[in-house]
Amino acid sequence: MSQALRAGKFTTNDESLIKEILDKVGCAIKGFSLDQIPPEMGKVIYEEIKNITGVADPYKNIKEANIQESLGLYPELKKLVRGSKNPLLTAIRIAIAGNVMDLGVNKTFDIKKDLKQILQQDFAIFDFEKFVAKLNKADSVLYLGDNAGESVFDKILIEELGKPVTFVVREIPIINDVTYEDAIASGLHEVAEIISSGSTAPAILLNLCNADFLNRFNQAEFIISKGQGNFEGLSDSYRPIFFLLKAKCPVIAKELCVKENEIILKSIN
Repeated sequence: MSQALRAGKFTTNDESLIKEILDKVGCAIKGFSLDQIPPEMGKVIYEEIKNITGVADPYKNIKEANIQESLGLYPELKKLVRGSKNPLLTAIRIAIAGNVMDLGVNKTFDIKKDLKQILQQDFAIFDFEKFVAKLNKADSVLYLGDNAGESVFDKILIEELGKPVTFVVREIPIINDVTYEDAIASGLHEVAEIISSGSTAPAILLNLCNADFLNRFNQAEFIISKGQGNFEGLSDSYRPIFFLLKAKCPVIAKELCVKENEIILKSIN
């Protein structure tokens, strides 16, 4: 409900429309199962907002501002990576730092402050050696994007992977997740092939994905998954995935057996 209210206020100043959004989402909650994951509910919320207001991308201006802020930090962060004793690990930290730009979570963020903290913070789960070993054996990387602003930081990591990369975006605007247009604005077309997963939820939900993505996903040797939504959608997957995220809510922290706000580099399979 908080997310619906927040997005509604970004979409319209008409209080009657905001009330209608809350009414529709409130009614929809009755049909949600406790077994459903948050991205499935997020899909419903943003469909209602679009239907009621006619606005398909409530956070468009904020996404653009986040991308510009991140691009402004890019040269400094590239220097940081080049001067690091372990450029790949530093790039991973930077990519995770970008994960704080999450407008689906009711928290504020200061990207410069968070960057500084995460560059020094210990990992709660740290499967880095396995990451390097599998990366060295892989011919290519499938990289599952999360939010728009963080995609600039994803570019920095992609440049350190040393492999051909396919970067995966959302099919349509939802929350502040990265779309094809956002990825282009971030400069990702310079370092990766960009494709849509087909998912209209704020996560990779395989039942919503298109055939092209599913084929690539099922054949990928090495997959990087960014953010909480993708973790929620793929945590029980059989594929060789490395999850990069910050545990931004108590539910995810509990699931991972970590503390809230800790950073994660977790391998499955």
